[in-house]
Amino acid sequence: MPLTLRPPRPDDETALRRLHVELAADGFTFLLADGTWDEVLAQVRRESAGTDLPPGRVRADFLVAEVDGEPVGRVSIRYALNDYLREVGGHVGYGVAPAHRRRGYATEMLRQSVALLADAGVDRVLVTCDEDNAGSAAVIEACGGVLEDVRVVEGEAPKRRYWIDARAAVA
Repeated sequence: MPLTLRPPRPDDETALRRLHVELAADGFTFLLADGTWDEVLAQVRRESAGTDLPPGRVRADFLVAEVDGEPVGRVSIRYALNDYLREVGGHVGYGVAPAHRRRGYATEMLRQSVALLADAGVDRVLVTCDEDNAGSAAVIEACGGVLEDVRVVEGEAPKRRYWIDARAAVA
């Protein structure tokens, strides 16, 4: 499976906005920025560089998961944890378009994300999922995730919180 992670490009707008609408039906926010496509790409670049971050944001990469030239999902790789990410969001957030699920893409996306975090010096990677999301829990566990606990945060679904030993996962 030749899945690659890459930054979004100017020619991705139509496909990524379509995925945003598709995944919104699942309650998942695919695009993490609003505005024109140029504004979205500018925010992606700022967050990747860690410059001019809005309050509550940390340096992060937003990467498109692509298979055979087609976007199938995305990952957000956060290089630090603030209070919200420590409780709810974790280091990695990912989503796969409904038409591309059950092909191992989410597992490969998370595996590559953990490797990128390990390369950046993150030893332990926190990954979370909704308590009732058995598919995501299986993906995290397949990548070495060890369940720490389930947390209830006001206004959020209960979150399963897993830690992955990044060095062991990439060894």
